Amino acid sequence: MRLGIRWRIALPYIAVVVLSTLALTLYLSQQLRRSLMEQYRERLRSQAQVVHLFLRQPSTAQANLQSLAADWASQLDTRVTLIARDGAVLADSQSDPATMDNHRDRPEVAAALIEGWGASSRYSATTGSDTLYVALDAGPSAGLPVVRVAISLQAVGEEVAALRRILVSGALVIALAVAGLSSVLADRLTRPLRRLTEQVRAHQPPAAGPALEGFDEVRSLAAAYSGLTDELARRVEALAQERNEVSLVLAHLDDGVVITDAAGAVRWANPAALRLLSLRDGAANGRPLLEVVSTPDVIALWQTGRQTGEQQETIIEAPGRTAFMRLVVSPLPGSPAGGEMLLLQDLTQVRRLETIRRDFISNISHELRTPLASLKALVETLQDGALEDPAVSGNFLRRMEIEVDSLTQMVQELLELSRIESGQVPLRLAPISLEQLLAEPLDRLRPQAERAELRFAVNLPTEPITVLADADRVRQVIANLVHNAVKFTPAGGRVSISAMRVRHEAVISVYDTGIGIPAKDLPRIFERFYKADRARAGGGTGLGLAIAKHIVQAHGGRIWAESDEATGSVLRFTLPLA
Repeated sequence: MRLGIRWRIALPYIAVVVLSTLALTLYLSQQLRRSLMEQYRERLRSQAQVVHLFLRQPSTAQANLQSLAADWASQLDTRVTLIARDGAVLADSQSDPATMDNHRDRPEVAAALIEGWGASSRYSATTGSDTLYVALDAGPSAGLPVVRVAISLQAVGEEVAALRRILVSGALVIALAVAGLSSVLADRLTRPLRRLTEQVRAHQPPAAGPALEGFDEVRSLAAAYSGLTDELARRVEALAQERNEVSLVLAHLDDGVVITDAAGAVRWANPAALRLLSLRDGAANGRPLLEVVSTPDVIALWQTGRQTGEQQETIIEAPGRTAFMRLVVSPLPGSPAGGEMLLLQDLTQVRRLETIRRDFISNISHELRTPLASLKALVETLQDGALEDPAVSGNFLRRMEIEVDSLTQMVQELLELSRIESGQVPLRLAPISLEQLLAEPLDRLRPQAERAELRFAVNLPTEPITVLADADRVRQVIANLVHNAVKFTPAGGRVSISAMRVRHEAVISVYDTGIGIPAKDLPRIFERFYKADRARAGGGTGLGLAIAKHIVQAHGGRIWAESDEATGSVLRFTLPLA
């Protein structure tokens, strides 16, 4: 049976269309697979960089790597493996590192150790599926393990298979349409294709333009294009979300981060960096780092890092203010824009705490050395024969008892201060009037003031003031402040206590006409064992004001000192109103 002209015309078209569609299916499948693989590689590489950033944080130095790998894997939705430079597996989010082989010969790890990063795909016995691996190495100088992240390629295979099904279905529909409408193919096929082309060139989804006329094949192609456009939009949105999440993490870091491009211009700087470098928000982006940063040490280290291509690190002091920073400059060879990353860590508080620690050790050594030396001298004197003299030995024993009592008091106050600082001493808060609160400690200290030939006065407002306080602890504060004032006020002077209401709190003040406190000592008199020059002649443990400070702060109040060496001092503290 001879075929009619329609089929003789249609069959070649059908054959051409089917073969072309199959070829297009194969080509697009390969291109889609390449594109998806590249997207996954870049995504995994970005995630590996994020893990490196976390590993650089001081808080991770003593952390359990296996636990960290599991947490990062959960957050990033990937498999995370930490590998030593010798190939030993340190941590893995899906397997026990002790059961895993040496990974130095893995293609991605070997490439990372040579080129800084590497990628490979293969079947994974652990996951039971084809897997894409990306490994990232910060370099031997960084002291960090190789970070490898991995993701199953099952989703890639499913997306490619879906595209193939769509294109094959389209080929069958097109073949049937060509068989029935070959006579009008040229006209009716080219018209909608031209419209579709115009919409694609305008980056406009087909549904948004005029209705497409013609064959189902054209409408199927439009639907396929629309589906690909939607998928691309979803992927772009996902990448943008990941970028925003990383930016959010960096924006809330206490450490400063500055990213520069290959030309030396600032691409991005987080708020911490702006604060540490004394820059205005938005004043640095897009401008050369040399123009926006005035600290010579920062510029010098950054230039060294650019010239050598190696990570640089130093400790610098910010000019014009007492601030110390740890500065790390790391080249970014893997970034499309190149450039460097500057990491700034504020060490000011660390230095301050170190200074306080040294002072504490020095002060406690001084405070312990004096009574211990006195005890040793008394014991040696007694051993040399003074013990045989009842009068002398009795006097020496009394002096030894005084020194032991002093040491005991110091230890008790240290323990009490430690308990208060650690929150082990709960406050029993209750409403109480200031008149009741002040009565007991003032009655107890009034005879001491009179023996020292001091005038003692109490000035309270006529309107009652009720505060929310632990009465026993606040009375301890008042006793410490009044005792301090009495101890350092010469005979004939005056000590007075006053109170007043200021908005939502009460302010209690202890005045004296004593020898005053030097201005340089005022910020530190509430530190444990810190004594101004005037106090070294007065004895005491040097802990009373420190205890008072912590008790007041536990109440949510403030304590401070004001002084004029010519007229005396005033110590004030606040308590919340009931």
